[in-house]
Amino acid sequence: MFSRLRSDIQCILDRDPAARSTWEVLTCYPGLHALVLHRRAHWCWTHGLKWLGRFISHVARFLTGIEIHPGAKIGERVFFDHAMGVVVGETAEIGDGCTIYQGVTLGGTSLYKGVKRHPTLGRDVVVSAGAKVLGGFEVGDGAKIGSNAVVIKPVPAGATAVGIPARIIPSKVGESADVTSPEKKFTAYGITQEDDPLSQAMRGLIDNASSQEHQIALLWKAIDTLQANRSATNCVPGDAARNEHFEADKLNQLVGK
Repeated sequence: MFSRLRSDIQCILDRDPAARSTWEVLTCYPGLHALVLHRRAHWCWTHGLKWLGRFISHVARFLTGIEIHPGAKIGERVFFDHAMGVVVGETAEIGDGCTIYQGVTLGGTSLYKGVKRHPTLGRDVVVSAGAKVLGGFEVGDGAKIGSNAVVIKPVPAGATAVGIPARIIPSKVGESADVTSPEKKFTAYGITQEDDPLSQAMRGLIDNASSQEHQIALLWKAIDTLQANRSATNCVPGDAARNEHFEADKLNQLVGK
């Protein structure tokens, strides 16, 4: 029991720069308190003491603002950061090393008892503030759920899900979608500048338009050269755009490049 508590405390010290000491984490972090109480509630639930398990989870909710059903399964080194308003359903499973921020719901869409109604999170998943993961599907290892995303379908390992309903950004070379350097770093809130698919699409359109204008300018220069060689006077319209005016860099800055 104490070894697991030490592991939980250490994972908070590793992931939260505001955590200064073990004593501070032990006394001032409601996410840790919610985990400790959940383990007792889960033991009661799995040993037939259903009411007592629910009562302990209810007390934990009152003390911490984090509602975890006693039937939920939670792995090791799970970090509930801030976590006010978090709701974890009965059949939810949270893998080792996951990080869950405030306002997250791991909910279900089915009203039938005895079935898998809530999501399963793999290892090292980050679920950002306000995200809703709804349904009995799996979120793969190392996946990221962006802030306020509504996820209603499986997320592959290493991918990032953003938007309403969530769009999936595939992983890069088997890594998490926001890893851009050989050294894998923890990303708070599971979101980076490259995680918005709409911005990526806009940047692609801007770059394509800029390239087309460049090609058109080159074509006009070639026509001007031919015109000069043939001494023609009226082969090309006088208002033809021979210079590039498309401000790709400025537009890319506006969409967040």
